[in-house]
Amino acid sequence: MKTAVFVEPGKVEARELPKATIKQPTDAVLRIVRACVCGSDLWWFRGISDRKHPSAVGHEAIGVVESVGDEVTHVKPGDFVIAPFTHGCGHCAACLAGFEGNCLNNHPDEMVGYQGEYLRFTNADWSLVKVPGQPSDYTDAQLNDLLTLSDVMATGYHAAATAEVKQGDTVVVMGDGAVGLCGVISAKLRGASRIIAMSRHADRQALAKEFGATDIIAERGDEAVKKVFELTDGKGADAVLECVGTEQSVDTAVKVGRPGAVVGRVGVPQKAEMNTNDLFWRNIGLRGGIASVTTYDREVLLDAVLNGQIHPGKVFTKRFDLDHVQAAYEAMDKREAIKSLLIIAD
Repeated sequence: MKTAVFVEPGKVEARELPKATIKQPTDAVLRIVRACVCGSDLWWFRGISDRKHPSAVGHEAIGVVESVGDEVTHVKPGDFVIAPFTHGCGHCAACLAGFEGNCLNNHPDEMVGYQGEYLRFTNADWSLVKVPGQPSDYTDAQLNDLLTLSDVMATGYHAAATAEVKQGDTVVVMGDGAVGLCGVISAKLRGASRIIAMSRHADRQALAKEFGATDIIAERGDEAVKKVFELTDGKGADAVLECVGTEQSVDTAVKVGRPGAVVGRVGVPQKAEMNTNDLFWRNIGLRGGIASVTTYDREVLLDAVLNGQIHPGKVFTKRFDLDHVQAAYEAMDKREAIKSLLIIAD
């Protein structure tokens, strides 16, 4: 099977690897229809983080079940499914509490390889999300919407959910990447009346407004904090969605909330240390982490996509086939694409 492989920092390529097979009774093998590049993939692409090479890459996809292990009963061959990156087992303490992103029974080294023709998916019985019908029943745009439910839309929603966004809230969204833009969608979906998007790129500002942002702030740091308080008549935000992970973004997120606000943090942390004193002195809450993809998809997001209520697939601004996966990564690395789509099969 053809699969995208990390060769070295700055280089990925499609290679022929042995076809995925069932190894455990809880596995399924999927024929991938569409996949994509995640902002977190750029960490090892840029050489910021270490990654074994060569190694198969990718953690977002939709596809059709080809075969299942003996213990898989929830899905069957021929089912159209969303493949979450989280692989929750559904019965450990983390999954039962609704935090399958921290499942105690998954193996991170098996949660990759989505950017390929076939994928061995572990913990398939509970984690895979069935989609009615077949890929051919959906438009190109709908397939893109469904693809975001494997990670980026659910991650944006996790920011809003952990920040406890509710009806009538004023929300600040830190970050104008795909996750931040999905955070805007999520804040609106949960009833926010005012959504302030932090963005300094015209194309992303326009999409943020299309998704529901009411205000745009291009400034950063202390100037951004000042602007938020000007826009909110000195009150600050009821909830803040931190979708970047940099030290400056987290610092700003903490400072723009009103006393008692909660920051929902989903940007992968880029620095281990954090000064928590600002949280204490202003009664700011900090939550967040790895998204509960299967839970959010089943409870909220799949229906929202199928009903046409949200259109997160618009974050895909460039598309590629697997033979041009290097170009897909470069487009995101150079900020020429908000998110790169990979068309794998019909």
